[in-house]
Amino acid sequence: MVLLGMIIITSCEDELGPFLGVYGPPAFETPATGKSYVLTKTDAANTFETFKWSKADFGYDAAVTYVLQMDKQGNNFKEPIDLALVNTTEASMTVEGMNTKLLTLGLPHSVARAVELRVMATVSPLVDTLFSGNLSLNVTPYEVVIIYPKIYVPGNYQGASGYTSDWSPDKAPSLYSLKSDNKYEGYVFLGVAAPMFKFTKDQNWTTNWGDTGLDGTLDAGGSDIPATTGYYKMNVNLNNLTYSVTKTDWGLIGDATPGGWDNDTNMTYDKDTKVWTVTLNLTAAKIKFRANDAWTLNYGDKGANLTLEEGGDDIVVPSAGNYTVTLDLSKAIYTYTLKKN
Repeated sequence: MVLLGMIIITSCEDELGPFLGVYGPPAFETPATGKSYVLTKTDAANTFETFKWSKADFGYDAAVTYVLQMDKQGNNFKEPIDLALVNTTEASMTVEGMNTKLLTLGLPHSVARAVELRVMATVSPLVDTLFSGNLSLNVTPYEVVIIYPKIYVPGNYQGASGYTSDWSPDKAPSLYSLKSDNKYEGYVFLGVAAPMFKFTKDQNWTTNWGDTGLDGTLDAGGSDIPATTGYYKMNVNLNNLTYSVTKTDWGLIGDATPGGWDNDTNMTYDKDTKVWTVTLNLTAAKIKFRANDAWTLNYGDKGANLTLEEGGDDIVVPSAGNYTVTLDLSKAIYTYTLKKN
């Protein structure tokens, strides 16, 4: 009976794995945490680094899949991007590949920034995922022109809004996927009394989406989407075919402005230049851009490189004077300028 029981237990473990046990997550072996890199275009084809880690222990012999992930330091991997997916305990990247990932993450070029990497180990949806400890690196990417995936927003508003001709996908404004993850974002001015629009995959009508029933879910070839006159932040998730549109008016706020941190100074939109502008007196202090006189949606500048990030750092005004400030949300990367008059 004892022998029979041992055979049964052994058979169960071989089929299902252990019921209890202490798992061992993977651990980075190389490179050393805190290492610094300055990337250059001349080294683009060279190996940036070979990442190595120990094998994850799930308590039984299993085929493990490893995903090497990266995020900005301090972001707690809220929005990680994947660097490699392997079944071995190492992965290599070229300088060009790493540079592209860093820029995709939203890091400014030519500026040293800290990032964190981790290894995610999985064997089955029925077994807990194991994560390594974080590996911190300091990296300085170089500038390149990135062609981001995009979709288009044709509609009856185009001619009156500075986008040439109505219902023309080849002339329509774009929404961009900065992480190439089928999630798109952008700003569109709907400058007619009763605007209608749709989304298209390309600059034609072959693949298009509308919203039949106006339930916030996109339908292939669906009905036109109605709105009201205004400047809209649009988000489209093609993974689950959802979208959102948020009407915005933009202003400048901060202790450098006449209204301080309590009252916005309104900006004005120009449909021809497609930027927001305001001319005002500023002191040598700080500013930010925010929508709709609220902090729900605001932009600052992490890295002081004239590019904007949602919730980013306060922007320093170097000296007091009369300035013309512009806000450009028409492209993939949002930018601003401070011009002293």
